Amino acid sequence: MLASLSEISNNLQTFLLSIGFWGGFLGSLLVIVESILPCLPLCLFITLVFLTFGNIVGFIICWLATVLGCILSFTICKKLKDFIHKHLKKKKYHKKVDDMMMYIGEMSISSLAMLVAVPFTPAFIVNIAAGLSDMSFKKFVISMFIGKAFMVYFWGYVGVNLIECFTHPIYLVKILIMVVIAYLLGKLVNKYAKVD
Repeated sequence: MLASLSEISNNLQTFLLSIGFWGGFLGSLLVIVESILPCLPLCLFITLVFLTFGNIVGFIICWLATVLGCILSFTICKKLKDFIHKHLKKKKYHKKVDDMMMYIGEMSISSLAMLVAVPFTPAFIVNIAAGLSDMSFKKFVISMFIGKAFMVYFWGYVGVNLIECFTHPIYLVKILIMVVIAYLLGKLVNKYAKVD
């Protein structure tokens, strides 16, 4: 199983490297699209970009791409807010959606950054709830830039060091530390930006 995954990864990595600049463009495009279509495997895309372009360039590409994808998703929901609300009122789960919007909309920058920093948070749902709420664009973008940095680093680190993560539980402690740092950084930005 691991051998076949490694072979697929190597083939995709070779392909991305062979097309040069377009490899980075394709990798970032896949990451952007994943923010809008959550059924796609973000971990795989981030890992491929990290393996192809290295940890630093790969991180920058994935970080900017995932933030851009979240901004696109947020903006689309803001633009279609009235239409979506009207459509949701006919659905039986309208109350649950309203509760989620209110919860996300009232979050501080630090809380939202911490939420999106957690690798298994469904970013698609957060983007939609934030877009349908009264959250400001500035608050959303700052939260995404902070939180997504940790999420991208996590998936890149896990993807590149998959076997080590299964054999060394200490990496789980590092994940917790990254989430706490995202929360504290969000608090600091919130204090000086005065967005809340």
